Amino acid sequence: MSHLLGIDLGTSSAKAVITTLHGEVLAAAGQEYPIHTPAPGYAEQNPADWWQAAVVAVRSALAAAGPVTIRAIGLAGQMHGGVLVDTAGRAVHPAIIWADQRTPAQVQQMIQHYGAAALVQRTGTLPATGFMGPTLLWLAQHRPDVLRDAHVFLLPKDYLRYRLTDSLGTEASDASATALFDVAQGTWADDLIEALALPRRLFPAVTTSGAVVGSLTRAAAADLGLPAGMPVVAGCADQAAQAVSNGLMQPGPGSVTLGTGGQVFVPLLHPHTSPDWHTFCHAEPERWYMLGAMLAAGLSLRWLRDTLGLKDAPDAYSTLARLAADVPPGADGLLFLPYLIGERSPLNDPLASGTFVGLALRHERGHLARAIMEGVALALRSIIEAMQARGAAVTQFLAAGNGLASPLWRQIVSDTVGLPLHLAAGREHTGRGAALLAGRGAGVIAAYPPAAAGQPLTMPDAARHDFYTGRYALFRETYTRLQPIMHRLNPGGGV
Repeated sequence: MSHLLGIDLGTSSAKAVITTLHGEVLAAAGQEYPIHTPAPGYAEQNPADWWQAAVVAVRSALAAAGPVTIRAIGLAGQMHGGVLVDTAGRAVHPAIIWADQRTPAQVQQMIQHYGAAALVQRTGTLPATGFMGPTLLWLAQHRPDVLRDAHVFLLPKDYLRYRLTDSLGTEASDASATALFDVAQGTWADDLIEALALPRRLFPAVTTSGAVVGSLTRAAAADLGLPAGMPVVAGCADQAAQAVSNGLMQPGPGSVTLGTGGQVFVPLLHPHTSPDWHTFCHAEPERWYMLGAMLAAGLSLRWLRDTLGLKDAPDAYSTLARLAADVPPGADGLLFLPYLIGERSPLNDPLASGTFVGLALRHERGHLARAIMEGVALALRSIIEAMQARGAAVTQFLAAGNGLASPLWRQIVSDTVGLPLHLAAGREHTGRGAALLAGRGAGVIAAYPPAAAGQPLTMPDAARHDFYTGRYALFRETYTRLQPIMHRLNPGGGV
């Protein structure tokens, strides 16, 4: 029997997913790696850690699956960040990832130089800290030696592509998330790159997401425990991959995802741009999507886990959920703003900071956990309302990501946004999407298998929705009032 392999290079771990040609997940395995913060606001990773984690994940998944025949390999990964490599493929600087916050000045330089409206119209997005556009501009201004030594920059999953195939390049869904890409034309925005005085040689060739970009080398095959020569497909950004897995290719249904960050995903047949969200290329040609992104969704709960000394506890998240469930809505007067690393949609504020308001002696671990879950849900509501205000029509939302696998968190989100949520069927949606894209791109499957039907609805409770509507007004007012103080306290704010 034939099988497919998807490798998902996430923010915190690499996952390998083995599926049948019908999309059934046979086995999945993951391996974590750290985020390094050598200075305030920095977020870096070692690309060698990515590869070693991918090797461990693939070998573990193969062991769990038993005898399989892999016909094609696909990739998905964290968006926006990347690594510069030299002509030998060696990293000349640590990878700077999407969570990095060192570039607010460069974001403003790009906006002032080109104009906000023109940037959004051309690239589908305002630049944000952690995007490769501002990051390359920062390197040009602060580390020109790095750019001199570099041959090309690679987005995270494209570094894995290089290690698998010796092929350098990217594809449209990931390239469109750099703020240097023409989303309508599907090409690099050369005039913008030239206006910013960035070296054009650093920008890799762009293919479609389903293009076969090489075959597995002998060296990579030996590392992974696979036969050499199998086709490797370019793959796509992680949000596009989960959409492939969940059948979100046409307008109508969308998705709400809670992973490290939080995302609201709405498919499009034509680019629909706004400064309140990102418009990126989908995994299929002539398809786009709007993406509202918050930066610290599951990351906020992970921060609490680690701060409470539960990092090594295997049941840490279930413990926090159980404690939060014992706390009433509103967390006994505790409000949390989930801006631990700034915020994107719809605030576009890299200097925003995480905040507990109303903290009192009576509050315990469960209150902190409940307030974080509610704060994330309130931030998601602000994204959805911004989209709806500009004409986004979504008939239903799928709930995806590990955060929304929690019945409590899913109910809090449904109550807060006032919409029903289908729990996306199956598991490992991003890695599964990468595997299916590989199968189609390599010609192993003729079409994507239909997405499994969503699980029974999580329905919003009317009384709790009314309560959270009041809390939402307070949530927005709190940010407005505290924003000047947040900016003054932020190490990147100049005070």
